[in-house]
Amino acid sequence: MADNSQNMSYQAGQAKGQAQEKASNMMDKASDAAQSAKESMQQTGQQMKEKAQGAAEAVKNATGMNN
Repeated sequence: MADNSQNMSYQAGQAKGQAQEKASNMMDKASDAAQSAKESMQQTGQQMKEKAQGAAEAVKNATGMNN
């Protein structure tokens, strides 16, 4: 009877460890996705800033304000 109880306890511990590892892996994947989204947004923001600066320069050139 003690052997059966020990075996069940061992299996429960194994299952708990596997669940914790899966949860950790999911958190890592979520963190990676968030980091990727952050970098993508930063890149998009930089591109928009550069386009706006280019448009401002074009307006200045067209109106003669860059002289």
